[in-house]
Amino acid sequence: MTPSPTLAHDAADRLAVVEALYRFAAGIDLRDKELLRSSLAEDAVSDFRPAAAKAGFEYPVIEGRDIIASALANSLSTLDTAHSISNPRVAIDGDTARMDVLVEAQHVPRNDPSRHYLMKNRYYVELVRSGDIWVITRNTVDNVWRSGDPAVLSVI
Repeated sequence: MTPSPTLAHDAADRLAVVEALYRFAAGIDLRDKELLRSSLAEDAVSDFRPAAAKAGFEYPVIEGRDIIASALANSLSTLDTAHSISNPRVAIDGDTARMDVLVEAQHVPRNDPSRHYLMKNRYYVELVRSGDIWVITRNTVDNVWRSGDPAVLSVI
């Protein structure tokens, strides 16, 4: 049985919404600022404060695609990171979407790979359709659990 065009379109949109977060995470992990920028709306907002507070440090709300990309590149410049995305729950309403997703983020100092800090975070992501792709307008990150050496993030 062939799925209806509406069902196929809905499935494609849901995948495209999640793909925006894949671009975001891969941009960080690969240190590819252009890939990271491609995941963000020009006026995007990144709010890592809930997760940072649980990890014991402060991190400001960052606004603007270029500022977010630069801030993440700079704050993570001494670390290797590996992000894994799972359990995305997507709700689409026309040209806007919301996603609640789990993201595991491993942080390892490049100069001392014997240390690590692993965070399991919940991302609350708001997105808009931008032409043929979806881009993140707001990302709020809260922490579910963490393990390892929190001093790894002291460079942030």
